[in-house]
Amino acid sequence: MAETHVLFVEDDDVIREATTLALERDGFVVTAMPDGLSGLESFRADRPDIALLDVMVPGMDGVSLCRRIRDESTVPVIMLSARADSIDVVLGLEAGADDYVTKPFDGSVLVARIRAVLRRFGHAGGPQNGGPGSDQGQDAERGVLSFGDLEVDTEGMEVRKAGAAVALTPTEMRLLLEFSSAPGTVLSRDRLLERVWDYDWGGDTRVVDVHVQRLRTKIGQDRIETVRGFGYKLKA
Repeated sequence: MAETHVLFVEDDDVIREATTLALERDGFVVTAMPDGLSGLESFRADRPDIALLDVMVPGMDGVSLCRRIRDESTVPVIMLSARADSIDVVLGLEAGADDYVTKPFDGSVLVARIRAVLRRFGHAGGPQNGGPGSDQGQDAERGVLSFGDLEVDTEGMEVRKAGAAVALTPTEMRLLLEFSSAPGTVLSRDRLLERVWDYDWGGDTRVVDVHVQRLRTKIGQDRIETVRGFGYKLKA
C-alpha cells in the first residue's frame, strides 16, 4: 500500500516501540510520541493520515487530545485502551474517535483495524444511488435525497438542515448515507458495523450507538428512530 503516516501516542516505552516496529513492517510511516502535548504538536506539524491515541497518557489524556484533533481536522482517530471499560470507550467515541482497540492487542488485528478505517475514509461514497429507498425524495439529476428539512447530497458529500450546512465526519457521513439509502427500513447494528465500519466479523455495537447519537445531535434528535431489539431507522 502507499505510505501512510500514523501518529501514535503511547506512554509505555515497550508498547510504543514494539507497536511502531510492527506498523513499520507493514509499510506505515510512524511518528511515536510519549504524551498528549507532544502528540498534539506532532499532529499540527505533520498532519498524519491517522492517529492512534492511548487513553491514559500524561500531559493531555487521549480523550482530550482526540477532542483537540477533532476541532481541527476530520482525520481518522482510533483510541487505545488498556481496559474494555464502558466509560473509556464511550468517552473516546463521544470525543470524536472513529473506532477503538482494547489492549493488549495483536499487531495484525491493529493493522487490520487501521486499514479498515483508512478504506472508509478513502472512499466515503457509501451506498450507491439506486439502492433500497433511493427514490425517496431524491432529485435524480443532482443525487440529492430530501427528508423534510434534511438534504443529503450523495455526490457532493454535503448535508444541509433547513438550508444550513451540517459538518459531519467521514464516519458520520457514511452512517447517514447508509440510513438515507433505505429510509423507513430498520438497520441492525451488525449490518451497520459491516457496511459503515467494514467489520465482517462483528464488533462492539457501542461504536454504532455512540455514532448514531452524535449524528442525531447534528441532524435532529427525532430524525433517526430507535427500534428496540432490532436497530435504527431513518424516518422517511
